[in-house]
Amino acid sequence: MLFGDELLERPRREVAPGAYWVPGWLTPDQQAWIVARFREWGAGPVPPRGAVVNGHEMSVKTVCLGWHWRPYQYTREAVDVNGNRVLDFPDWMVRLGRKALAEVGPVAGKEAGWEEAEYTPDTALVNYYDAEARMGMHQDRDEVSRAPVVSLSIGDTCRFRFGNTENRGRPYQDIDLASGDLFVFGGASRLAYHGIPKVYPGTAPPGCGLEKGRINITMRVTGLSDGPARGGRP
Repeated sequence: MLFGDELLERPRREVAPGAYWVPGWLTPDQQAWIVARFREWGAGPVPPRGAVVNGHEMSVKTVCLGWHWRPYQYTREAVDVNGNRVLDFPDWMVRLGRKALAEVGPVAGKEAGWEEAEYTPDTALVNYYDAEARMGMHQDRDEVSRAPVVSLSIGDTCRFRFGNTENRGRPYQDIDLASGDLFVFGGASRLAYHGIPKVYPGTAPPGCGLEKGRINITMRVTGLSDGPARGGRP
């Protein structure tokens, strides 16, 4: 069929003001290429680790590019892992981030207060979820900049919960992010609470480069310059 049922069931849409979901944005070849880069990053100077939040280690394993994130703060060196400087943010990912913003459309961008040509992400949190991993409801607010967050999913499908900007509870929407999906949130939704309550094991499609688990890349603009460690929270 020219238009399969899976496309009709998963149309691109605006989830909330400034938040856009584009299913199937990355091709299988692009996904596999990024998975190969993920393996290179994981073998780099700073290995993936579960960040410790309020004394508890996260079930999600994270490797960072550009800046190293730990709760409430960004630094160039992974001071909570091995002290090594993290890998540079790759130029191709800047281009990919701009392409993602262009994909959601110039009208959407203007309404959210940003332009794709001006978007220059300088950090990425690359998260690996196994079948048991979860991510609690949280805000991405450790950045000084409020430029949009660009999120890419590869591997197993997950349940993505996208909420409001005031609290972790309702109202929120649950959507299933599959391999290759793009999600962008900025503007009025930049500080929306969001999380991953469930991963669906065994749903990674053939050819994506990942046999099991899920990789999520979130590109951000920190708004930081080299100097004393600092973050976006008071």
